[in-house]
Amino acid sequence: EQGINVYDLGIVPTPVLFRESRKYSGAIMVTASHNPMEWNGLKLLVNGRGFYEEELDIMLKNVIHGYTYIGEYHKIHPTYLNDLINYIPNSDRYTSDFKVGLDFGGGASCNYVNRLFQIYKIKYLSINDRFGFSSRGPDPTSDPLNDLRELVKLNKLNFGFAFDMDGDRLVIVDKKEERLSPDLTLLLCISGAIHNKNKKFVISLDSSISIEKYIKKYGGEVFYSKVGESNVIKKISEVNGDIGGEGSSGGFIMPNFTSCRDGLLASILVCSLNQKVIDECLHLASNFVQIRTKLPIKPEIDLNNLLEKIFDVLTPYSNQVIDDDGFKFILDDNSWALVRSSNTEHVLRISLESEKNRSNSLYKLIYNKIYEIYEKI
Repeated sequence: EQGINVYDLGIVPTPVLFRESRKYSGAIMVTASHNPMEWNGLKLLVNGRGFYEEELDIMLKNVIHGYTYIGEYHKIHPTYLNDLINYIPNSDRYTSDFKVGLDFGGGASCNYVNRLFQIYKIKYLSINDRFGFSSRGPDPTSDPLNDLRELVKLNKLNFGFAFDMDGDRLVIVDKKEERLSPDLTLLLCISGAIHNKNKKFVISLDSSISIEKYIKKYGGEVFYSKVGESNVIKKISEVNGDIGGEGSSGGFIMPNFTSCRDGLLASILVCSLNQKVIDECLHLASNFVQIRTKLPIKPEIDLNNLLEKIFDVLTPYSNQVIDDDGFKFILDDNSWALVRSSNTEHVLRISLESEKNRSNSLYKLIYNKIYEIYEKI
């Protein structure tokens, strides 16, 4: 009724919509992502990507009315699967004895990931592979994934892959039935990207130091962005990066293919790795421990003022301070602490990473310093 032609993809994963939207002016998806269905909302895309923060305000101020004709409706079929096989060609890397478990959670990745694995000739077993039917919750990052673990155990699989409802998040269970951390998931994806000759990487400020060390070991360049998928995408554009990632969600972004986190693409890249590379990533990540928490702040306290006081107190403990998103304090070559305000709650988000034997003591030191400042205000 607004004079816009509509091209209907039906039910598709988020990465499929992002890929297809490059052919059009924009795109809209009705999705609750990894949340229960009553949290359905609209995901808006323009120029093949999501909106940046400042662009949304501009768009809302420029609503156009007065169309005098009715747009046309077209049912279309996405080309994501064919596009991916052309972008990352099949090879002998995918035809070994590698065998994985797939848990779709009854979401939009049903009938996409399984077809993708068939194209790459990767052996798999699947569960929760019918739309709308699942033995687990919508968010694989918070679900114990017991059925997937059991599938991996009984069939001696190399990995289990769990996808959220819209397919942009990937959670990995290893052959010991243990859930890998989001940072380790991202590290595995990045190792696959490095072996595909990518060199410039953008990762969010709260990503594991193991990722930076791995990239630099193989001659890559690291750029940091503010936390959040849209901020990673924006930084990729600014520095002309090859790959992006968000450690806190394990989100992997290959912008020349899809300008969003892409769980489908991530799963294929992990399957391209040989055991030597996988073991190297697991060993590197095992040296570090990351702790994430949040500190609720009284409504009457200004978060920016609190952050400035924290900056004054913690800077003497740091070799470097990055102020792109709150304050990231580089404590030494193997340790950092990130303190920033939340975009959705009146809280401080505190993240810290260090070597195994130092992480708890460093966290207590940093947290206690922050809490002392908070109590004095």
